This record gives sequence, C-alpha cells and structure tokens, in this order.
Amino acid sequence: MAEMVDGNLRMKFLQALRGLSVLPALCPLVVPAAAQSTAGAALPDIHQLMHEVEAHQRQMDKVRENYTYTALQTTETLDSSGHVTKTETEENDDFFVNSHIIERITKKNGKPLAGHDDEKETARVTKLVDKAEKTPPGTPLEGQSVSVSRILEIMDVRNPRRVSFRGRSTIVFDFAGRKDAKTHGLAEDASKKLQGTLWVDEADRQVAHLEVSFTDNFKVAGGLFASVQKGSSFRFDQAPVGAELWLPTGAEAAIQARLLLVKGIRQHFTERDYDFKQFHVDAQQGKSANTTPGSKQ
Repeated sequence: MAEMVDGNLRMKFLQALRGLSVLPALCPLVVPAAAQSTAGAALPDIHQLMHEVEAHQRQMDKVRENYTYTALQTTETLDSSGHVTKTETEENDDFFVNSHIIERITKKNGKPLAGHDDEKETARVTKLVDKAEKTPPGTPLEGQSVSVSRILEIMDVRNPRRVSFRGRSTIVFDFAGRKDAKTHGLAEDASKKLQGTLWVDEADRQVAHLEVSFTDNFKVAGGLFASVQKGSSFRFDQAPVGAELWLPTGAEAAIQARLLLVKGIRQHFTERDYDFKQFHVDAQQGKSANTTPGSKQ
C-alpha cells in the first residue's frame, strides 16, 4: 500500500508540473529555424514569445506521432540524512496518440515484463490509447492543464535576457507565482507556489531547459492525501533530434512530502530519454497498444 501511495504521489507531483502549459515539457515540435542572426536584436516580449511557443505546439502536434523513444526512470528513496535506502528503475516505450503521450512499461528493475504483468500492462495501455483517441488535443488524459494566458496571469515574469545555451541563442527568464492570485484546480494551485527559470530556444521557439521549485508547501487533496514540501524541485531538458525535431532528453525531480498526514518521504527521480525512432501505428496495432519501430534517428 505504501509503495502505491508513493508512486501516486510522484505521479501527481509530475502531473501538477506537466499540466502547466507554460512548461510544455512533453510537447516536441518541428518549426523552421530563423535564418537571420539574433545578435544585438531587441528581446521579444515574453508574453508574445510564450504564445508563439504554444501556437507552434498546436500546429505541429502530428509530427511527434511519428516517433517513439525509450525513457529510463530511476527513483531513489532517501532517509532523513539523505542516504539512499531503496532504488527502483522502470523502462518505458513512449509514443504519442492524438497529441497525448503514452508510456508503456517494458522493464522493471532491469527485468522485462512477462506473463500476467505484461498482459496487465497491455490492457492498461490499450485502454489509454483508446482514451487518447477520444480526448481532444490540448486536453490532458489525467490531471489538469492551464493555458498560457492563464499562467501569465498567475506568474510574475522577471529578468528576461538572451544567452548562448548549448551553442544556440536562447531567451531566458525567471518566473514566480503570485501568492495573491485566485486559482482553481491542482495545476493552478501548484503554479502560484512555484518559482523557476525557463530557457526558450530563440530560433525554434522550443523549451530547451527548465528549472522550477516549490516556494511553499503544496497540499494534494487538501493535505489528506499528501503535502509536497517547500523546496521540492523539477528540471527538464529538450534538444534537437536529427535536423529540426525536438524531443525530451531527460528530467529530474526531488520530492519531499508527507503522506496521509503521517509518513514523511524523500525521493529523487531521474528520467533519461534516448533511442529515438520513427514508427507507424495502424488501426489494429493502436487497438492492441503495439508499435512498429522504423528507422532510428
């Protein structure tokens, strides 16, 4: 039971962050790179910049549905001194259906799923694929989302600047949630307790890097289920794959929380994304949640 609660907490924590449209962590796009140099150019308006990121995301949703990749997730449970007491790994095949990301577990702690476990996972993913096909793009399968316009009402944007990040011109700005903002729902409630920094690739209008942390305790289900503690943090990376396609390359989260008003937990979560491939899903394969990889990128 405790392991299930711990896993649900981590999922809810990541959903609260990924649900913020200003953090398009799993929304890779293909957009033309700007031909002209940006050196010396005036900084773009941050509000307009984020609307452009969102618009490109909507326009290019179908592109990522031609790709799949492997996500290796590692979760370390820590004691009060910060020593690792337990390490678990999970390997997933990630792909997209109707703009929604689907994760199929293929290995747990290095061992491939087999027998009943594999059958259960196939059934779970098949249901999720069916739900994704019926859920409009932009509407999350689980959790909640917040539009860019709404996020920009909740957040204060500060210190915009242009830097070179991994050899590319990047617009960087800091943001912090307004504590006096009136919010509704998990994602909005979480957003006003966040502060962080966002790196946006200037040419491709892609989120290249994100660092965010909680500035105050965040209660899940009114604190009855869990309370995520101040200082819990999340990092995310994207990079070009091939010519102009951007896909996630990794993520990291440090979670401190109290479960069911009693149990305190500390977890460190990392995800490494790799082995990007093209693939095709026909109608029958989609129903059975199987994928056919094509050429490796």
